Amino acid sequence: MTQTVSAPRPIEWIGGTDGFLRLIDQTQLPTELVYLDCRTVEQVWEAIKMLRVRGAPAIGVSAAYGVIVGLQSATSNLDAFSKRLAEVTGYLAESRPTAVNLFWALDRMKRVAEGLSGTPGERLERLLTEAKEIEREDREMCAAIGRHGAALLQSGMGVLTHCNAGGLATAGDGTALAVFFSAAADGKSLHVYADETRPLLQGARLTAWELMQRGVDVTLICDNMAGWVMKEGRIQAVVVGADRIASNGDAANKIGTYSVAQLAKAHGIPFYVAAPSSTFDLTLETGAGIPIEQRKSDEITHGFGRQTAPTGVQVYNPAFDVTPADLIAGIITERGVISPVTRENVVRMVEV
Repeated sequence: MTQTVSAPRPIEWIGGTDGFLRLIDQTQLPTELVYLDCRTVEQVWEAIKMLRVRGAPAIGVSAAYGVIVGLQSATSNLDAFSKRLAEVTGYLAESRPTAVNLFWALDRMKRVAEGLSGTPGERLERLLTEAKEIEREDREMCAAIGRHGAALLQSGMGVLTHCNAGGLATAGDGTALAVFFSAAADGKSLHVYADETRPLLQGARLTAWELMQRGVDVTLICDNMAGWVMKEGRIQAVVVGADRIASNGDAANKIGTYSVAQLAKAHGIPFYVAAPSSTFDLTLETGAGIPIEQRKSDEITHGFGRQTAPTGVQVYNPAFDVTPADLIAGIITERGVISPVTRENVVRMVEV
């Protein structure tokens, strides 16, 4: 077991209204811990688009701070401030299409701005306070999800997770990984199996690194090993995160999650999704309406700079898939666990 150390902060605002957003560049992990200072809205957009910051809650927090960075050059008069706010929020909304927290945070910042009075500088100060509040709420949300989820796990269990839904994906301890951290704090001994999560290896690069940093027993496996590991009896539960959840409980998460859910069903293993209420999109009837981001072919053909496929081969590279609600034993939120996962139970929990 790796010795526990203090986990570095993946998202941090430095300074006042003239400050900047500091992020861990997650594309450099696990071999290098590199910080990226975003002083322009273009740098925030690029960090979100290129997965330097990723995970639905972390994207939302980063976008809120991105609004502040983008408005710093428009404090001369109110007209310029209002025009720039519309430009910045519209621009950041184009960075990634699937994670609903991005749009939730931007809409929240816009709503707050609409109700403000005073000088542009005073309005910027208030918006910075709101962005910090979004970050604070996210940390509290992570802790609450961890508590509710830990109650579902027993000491001695083997648990599988896919992609990364930890502190690197949020402002706190994460969603899925918060469940493991909270269980460990309760004295429960778990063994986590982390899918490497192709093609960008978020499980190998990020989840394994985070769990080792926190002293949680973790074993890394290839994505196509999950079924056999379940067959061997090593897994008693699956916990994953989500980027958008429809009103009926269908949940979008990193590509490969749907396969894991089907495998869990085949082996009689409960499959849980951990996500905050802000990840639910109640405007969508089912997961069929969730936009699925298509990413560049070279993430598959030239993974991490090395060509591993024939030149010119056709590539299909969806970043996410959707797990139907009937495969989900429960959705762990900061307000409690939704189980069984039905439209009625989702709406009752989320619309509080």
